[in-house]
Amino acid sequence: MQAPSETSTAPRQTGCPAVAVLPHNEMAATLWGRGGAQYDNVSYAISDALAHAAQRLDARPGQRVLDVATGTGWSARNAARAGARVTGVDIAAELLDAARALSAHVTPAIDFARGDAEALPFADAAFDGVISTFGVMFAANQDAAAAELARVCRPGGRLVVAAWVPGGAAEEFFGVIAKHGDAPPPPASPMTWGDRNEAARLLGEAFALEFEDGTSFAHHESADAIWDWYSQGFGPIRHIMDSLDDAGRAALKADVDAYHAHYAGPLGLRVPRDYLVIRGTRR
Repeated sequence: MQAPSETSTAPRQTGCPAVAVLPHNEMAATLWGRGGAQYDNVSYAISDALAHAAQRLDARPGQRVLDVATGTGWSARNAARAGARVTGVDIAAELLDAARALSAHVTPAIDFARGDAEALPFADAAFDGVISTFGVMFAANQDAAAAELARVCRPGGRLVVAAWVPGGAAEEFFGVIAKHGDAPPPPASPMTWGDRNEAARLLGEAFALEFEDGTSFAHHESADAIWDWYSQGFGPIRHIMDSLDDAGRAALKADVDAYHAHYAGPLGLRVPRDYLVIRGTRR
């Protein structure tokens, strides 16, 4: 990444909507917020992939970096390690509360703001670097979210997105839990971002793109152990569980346990999830 831009200023409100979350994303904000501080365990389980993305961002001291869909702030903290001035944005207020608490020790301090990936509340070209790890891929309007990533990144700045690949273990997991809910399918699959051709369609006009494959390995003692983490901290599962009776919750757990049983080994579960790192330089 290039040296900090002299014109890169602190984030400020622009002509974006006054609301922090667009109306059609309020339900998603509620869903993802259900995990609260426990969502940090979900991020910990994929922390190898989060570190991969941050290392490819390669933020430098003094640069302004935006973490889109920051969750509990894991990638924001990774980007801040070298002294970058980081802002994390998310639609879920509960996750932002957790991010602030978990990031209180970081210097320079990380700013956290509630905002929608489809209408980011920051000035044009405000950031030297933008990162989103398994976050922006879940935006309902993918084209709008991609345009916002480009808008807030200065010319010559760097973008890094980590996204689960189509047909991989992550998509299979979402399919398992979706069978137990009644939510309509999204307008476009979030896994679109993990396809090189689709990523190029979304981002290639604004960014010169490079790609790198990755595999995240999560390690858990047992199917029960991973269920405890995800049933407490993963908002989509918590949301579905609240809509089910006791028998329905038992059936959901049985299907999730069966999915994870395929990854049992001598030391416990070892769950591989393939992903794509997209790195772009703003044109």
